[in-house]
Amino acid sequence: MAVPRGAVPDTALLDRADAILAWGAPAGLLARRDEGAQPLAAFLAGLDTPGAPPRVPGTAVYLTGQREVVPTALALNLRHNGVLHEAVALLHVRAERVPRVAEAERVTVAELGDGVRDVTVRFGFAEAPDVPAALRLHRREAGPDPDAASFFLGREVPVPSMRPELKAWEEPLFVFLTRNAVRAPDYFRILPPRVVELGTRVEL
Repeated sequence: MAVPRGAVPDTALLDRADAILAWGAPAGLLARRDEGAQPLAAFLAGLDTPGAPPRVPGTAVYLTGQREVVPTALALNLRHNGVLHEAVALLHVRAERVPRVAEAERVTVAELGDGVRDVTVRFGFAEAPDVPAALRLHRREAGPDPDAASFFLGREVPVPSMRPELKAWEEPLFVFLTRNAVRAPDYFRILPPRVVELGTRVEL
């Protein structure tokens, strides 16, 4: 079938996307995003000090890929609301290179202290990444009740930069892929009433 003038075939679009990933440009964008972020260890140590944020009832789950620094959504919530929930889960979702993950290996938890815990949920590539269902099934070890907790997510909006990480032809493609990606709450099957999205800009 002929390709209309000016259109980009799906295969070519995917090839260009793979090229961006292979060259590591998005890694530079993520590094820029984390510039100035507070180290997680320092944040946890500060929860016992007089200047710690006041705690409020309830459970907050922060979906994040960041382990060494305070998650973006958590930092934004503290900046705008100035409070921290009594129970906090830093949730990491991992896609494993196996079709299915055994339920005994689905969830791992590390207690970080002061009501904060690190929770990792694993799914195989043949499984639907239903995060609430996994937390519900493993609530005893994971902690958060997905039917009562608030799920905080950082929504990153790409904007032009004075010191771009991407080449001129890569920037519109990256913006297109970002804006048309499946939203995390939908992909992980988190019900909209339980989701709080906090936006931040990421310079390209």
